[in-house]
Amino acid sequence: MCMVCGKTTSEEGQREVTGQTAHGANEVDPTEGTRRFHDGKWYYFSSMECRSLFMANPDKYISE
Repeated sequence: MCMVCGKTTSEEGQREVTGQTAHGANEVDPTEGTRRFHDGKWYYFSSMECRSLFMANPDKYISE
């Protein structure tokens, strides 16, 4: 579940590799949401907007 907006997210879908970049980095489907590693833990978000809000003030969302 996205800790910013509360929408259901698929953690598995966010980790599923859909291809590779020209430099060999794994690509994932952006429609599945996004994630961020913070203080030793993965946090999952429904959109880049939610991820950006979290990154601007993670303590606001972690303490809730």
